[in-house]
Amino acid sequence: MTDQKTIVWFRQDLRLRDNPALTHAVTQGQIIPVFILDEDAPEAAQLGGASQWWLHHSLQSLRTSLNNQLIIRRGSPLVILTELIDQFSADAVCWNRLYEPWQRQRDENIKTTLKSRGVEAKSFNGSLLWEPMTVLKKDDTPYKVFTPYYRRGCLSRMPPRFPVAKPETITFAEAINEDETALNALNLLPSIPWYRDIEAQWQPGEDGASQRLQRFVRTAAERYKDDRNIPAVKGTSLLSPHLHFGEMSPNQVWYAIHGTFGNAFDHPHTDVYLSELGWREFSYYLLFHWPDLQHKNFNAKFDRFPWRTDQADLEAWQQGRTGIPIVDAGMRELYQTGYMHNRVRMVVGSFLVKNLLIDWRHGERWFWDTLVDADMASNAASWQWVAGSGADASPYFRIFNPVLQGERFDTDGDYVKQYCPELQQLPKKYIHKPWQAPAEVLAACGIELGRNYPQPMVDLKVTRQRALEAFAQVKSTTNLSPDQLQQQG
Repeated sequence: MTDQKTIVWFRQDLRLRDNPALTHAVTQGQIIPVFILDEDAPEAAQLGGASQWWLHHSLQSLRTSLNNQLIIRRGSPLVILTELIDQFSADAVCWNRLYEPWQRQRDENIKTTLKSRGVEAKSFNGSLLWEPMTVLKKDDTPYKVFTPYYRRGCLSRMPPRFPVAKPETITFAEAINEDETALNALNLLPSIPWYRDIEAQWQPGEDGASQRLQRFVRTAAERYKDDRNIPAVKGTSLLSPHLHFGEMSPNQVWYAIHGTFGNAFDHPHTDVYLSELGWREFSYYLLFHWPDLQHKNFNAKFDRFPWRTDQADLEAWQQGRTGIPIVDAGMRELYQTGYMHNRVRMVVGSFLVKNLLIDWRHGERWFWDTLVDADMASNAASWQWVAGSGADASPYFRIFNPVLQGERFDTDGDYVKQYCPELQQLPKKYIHKPWQAPAEVLAACGIELGRNYPQPMVDLKVTRQRALEAFAQVKSTTNLSPDQLQQQG
């Protein structure tokens, strides 16, 4: 160990276990831990309400783990880091890398500036199993299809690094002992406590992440392939917000699965789960190599798609007032819990972009504000996948029928009844299509469509055909010359 003073800049790595930057800094000597809420972030990267709530509590947890020695600031990271270097006579700054385009550019500028001042600046991989710049095809171009990316590009490489334990001892440069004033000054919690229902569902922080992982490995991982599609069953890991905020590394999850099930690739359920971690990696990979993914269609032909602008329809979707029970249940789950089951995310996404013909970017923005696991890479890649405009995307003509999806994956209607309680008395036969129930059945259940539950806002068959015709129009324009396209524009 040297006698170096190192600033550890925490970002989306709010943990002590398996934190490469922290581990390195501790081996060098004394540390100065800091979190900075970046006020220079672009508007599209500003945290949504649900993410702000989570971040507040995650920082609270990290601060406790660091014996209240965490410095919390808001402002320009370069300015604040420079001030802290001068204040503590720090020799070095280290952090774990981030992959969003604006964060990469900022970090590169900070590293260059610090080194020009004679301050050591080091970054580490603490967030991904395989970093995007290390996985390329034989011709040195990036993959665009998931399966060869994952199976050939990732799994054929060296296994992900094994996670390390949290440091046995941490020596702080000097006592800080800040109270919660600095955390509260970030103003992450709203004045109106709309988050009470969300608060009951989650435990942000490293301990909450560890408990969630243990519960998944113990109770759900061995049935994952089947149960992950049933929204009324706790069949998924629910680790996505913990992974996004870095309260747990994907390496910890990867090796917890392998450690419990041996060669997890030999088990159909755990192999599928590990491939889902692979999809998370693929989302970051796409954003790294195509930095406009959050805003720009990956498939350029969708630039001419005839999206509708209808604020009333968008708000009905956002508020779970579509009259389609599985869609409404999903949107209400999102608003009440800050989360939505993954199968249902695909259904509500398909309904927005195909049955309503509303641009996927409106859905991306709503999820960004309301999800506790809102993640730029995963959110953008997933919405483009549903819309058909993304890499290795679901074909646009694959239009989820929400009634059939509900009948298949919520057979008894338990999920719908939980989030649409006004439909609780409806017989199983009609729970996913109440508009087909006879008037006497609706009356016996206390349901009056259009009064205490909406009429379906669209005809699913008609809007499916409309979507297919819109897609056919896009395909036909791609056969035109550039001059003809310009004339049409």
